[in-house]
Amino acid sequence: MSRQRYTEEFKIEAVKQVTERGHPVTEVAARLGVSGHSLY
Repeated sequence: MSRQRYTEEFKIEAVKQVTERGHPVTEVAARLGVSGHSLY
């Protein structure tokens, strides 16, 4: 079973949505289709 790989840009943008824009981790994770645990 192979894991999903995300681009560096995807990761940076996901983190910015939480840290700079103040969106909840669970909301961002759901919108992007990743688990909250992965986003943490």
